[in-house]
Amino acid sequence: MLNIGEKFPDFTLDNQDGKSRQLKDYAGKWLALYVYPKDDTPGCTIQGKSFTATKAEFDRLGVQVVGLSQDDVKSHKDFCTKYSFTIELLADPGAMVLQTAVGQSEYKGKMYWDRTTFLVDGKGVLRKIYSKVNPEGHEKLLLNDIQEMQKT
Repeated sequence: MLNIGEKFPDFTLDNQDGKSRQLKDYAGKWLALYVYPKDDTPGCTIQGKSFTATKAEFDRLGVQVVGLSQDDVKSHKDFCTKYSFTIELLADPGAMVLQTAVGQSEYKGKMYWDRTTFLVDGKGVLRKIYSKVNPEGHEKLLLNDIQEMQKT
């Protein structure tokens, strides 16, 4: 598992547009990397809509909000298009990052990656982990925490 104060593991994953992204692409900005179970499901839709609605506030604080799930690029593109998301979604169909960073839970007989958010500073250091996240209002909690962290 990952530990606060350590470098977040590097990755190379494609976003919803098929563009390859690495951790270093977010250098100099804070990264709120939120892991969600599945595209176009109720909680995941709430989360995507909430982060899209508050994107300007995150931008003002120098924070890039990025979603991550095991869904593929096409699924992410369809999800973004359907709900007009302005946030980036990374596809991890091979679960390379997910296996390193996130636990799994069972729901209705099926295993899902736990809804988790990682807050990474501009130097790539993990500053906070939010486990078993409630999708409703999570963006407000993140904004408040980031503002507090940036004061110090």
